[in-house]
Amino acid sequence: MKQKTVMTHFLYIALLACSLVACSQTKSKQEDKTMVSQAAPNTGTPSFNADSAYMYVENQVKFGPRVPNTTAHKACGNYLASELRRFGAKVYEQEATLTAYDNTGLEAKNIIGSFNPENDKRILLFAHWDSRPYSDHDPDPANHRKPIDGADDGASGVGALLEIARQLGQKDPGTGVDIIFFDAEDYGTPEFVDDYKPDTWCLGTQFWAKNPHVPNYRADFGILLDMVGVKKATFFKEVTSLRKAPNIVELVWSTARDLGYGKYFINATGGAITDDHEYVIKGRNIPCIDIINYDPESDHGFGWYWHTQKDNMDNIDRETLKAVGQTVLEVVYNRKKK
Repeated sequence: MKQKTVMTHFLYIALLACSLVACSQTKSKQEDKTMVSQAAPNTGTPSFNADSAYMYVENQVKFGPRVPNTTAHKACGNYLASELRRFGAKVYEQEATLTAYDNTGLEAKNIIGSFNPENDKRILLFAHWDSRPYSDHDPDPANHRKPIDGADDGASGVGALLEIARQLGQKDPGTGVDIIFFDAEDYGTPEFVDDYKPDTWCLGTQFWAKNPHVPNYRADFGILLDMVGVKKATFFKEVTSLRKAPNIVELVWSTARDLGYGKYFINATGGAITDDHEYVIKGRNIPCIDIINYDPESDHGFGWYWHTQKDNMDNIDRETLKAVGQTVLEVVYNRKKK
């Protein structure tokens, strides 16, 4: 996934703040009080349960690599749709055969869960649920044609959104919310192919942008979650997001700072990333932002594990999931108060 096109090598020092995971029965009462204060002070926003989100990430990885045309992919897609239904969403399963860079026909499925579908005021939250069929950045060339677990690159964003969906089902946010799991995002031209083809990434998103699940679909804005689960992740302000939705970038990053997550949400510009949000902006004219882990010291801008066999559950961190999930929940439930 993702083609890095712009990189700015500077980093503002962010305020360090503790990110606490969701309370469990074994924690002390004092920890519980701290958690409530950290999660959503005086806002009525539900508390994002990081243990729950972690479980949703793990459940996806247990299916195996979610590569289109595989048994694991089909089984995981059914699981995601059933979970959204269980949380009370109106679910759409948008199936299509999409053409990959090498002309392979991909049996793809976009999975959409709508909360308050009758409400004209809508927020779009999205992530991709497929995993890459290649480990083309793995240091061992023998692994380049092996699929990845995609624990962070795919499953983390979906896991966070499933926990958000669970909360939406328990407490009405007072606005319409659509959660979309886009398919065939990560089947783009691999590094070992010389003839690079544009627009071979984000195939499910490109299809949906031309064929939305409801006619003339609109949302006030959209937030993409991509690679949001690793320890010590840093989310810089992505360039396309800043150009197309600067007010939403500021809303999200200021909300994160207010919640004490400034060490994750860095007040600096990162790279411009070809990702699902770009095609939602182009195709539906919806202002969108990308919350994506970005490493300015890396030659490709992403984590060391990116598109390698090491993108597995060992890297997934509850505190990072909490920081992202709680921030998004706060925006959904309280953006009118900002």
